[in-house]
Amino acid sequence: MKQINYIILLFSSIILLGCGPYSFTGTSIADNIETFQVNYFQNSSNLVEPGLDRDFTLALQDLILNQTNLSIVNSGGDLVYEGEITEYRISPTTAQANSTAAQNRLTIGVNVRFYDKNEPEEEFEQRFSFFFDYEGSAQLIGSQKDTAIEEIFERITQDIFNATLAKW
Repeated sequence: MKQINYIILLFSSIILLGCGPYSFTGTSIADNIETFQVNYFQNSSNLVEPGLDRDFTLALQDLILNQTNLSIVNSGGDLVYEGEITEYRISPTTAQANSTAAQNRLTIGVNVRFYDKNEPEEEFEQRFSFFFDYEGSAQLIGSQKDTAIEEIFERITQDIFNATLAKW
């Protein structure tokens, strides 16, 4: 009976301690990292969509808050995200016989600078972008525009998260 208890204790220890400081979201955050800040992402694209800068900043903050146990601060964060929206473009992707677009694409690009005050070698500047395709006969307004932006932001913010905290 003692041997069975010993084996159960051994396996429990391996399972609980053997995985290291990883979370269920795949992050590997050092113990000395407690806070993050997301500075306002200005919209410097040629085509400016009102409120896009605010919405992106909030989307990135929300993703990090929801997928980590880090606290958000306005200044002096252990991790700092900053940058600008560099692209907001609508372009045709496929043409029809009558020289009209069968499908259009909304592309949003964001330039991100990431700073880690405890591990400066992890810092970088990188561009992230994603797109949303929609029917050429449709106008990108209302709920379709909201859906497009939401899907693009979901992908871009997850890519930023993966590059900075999941190290993918």
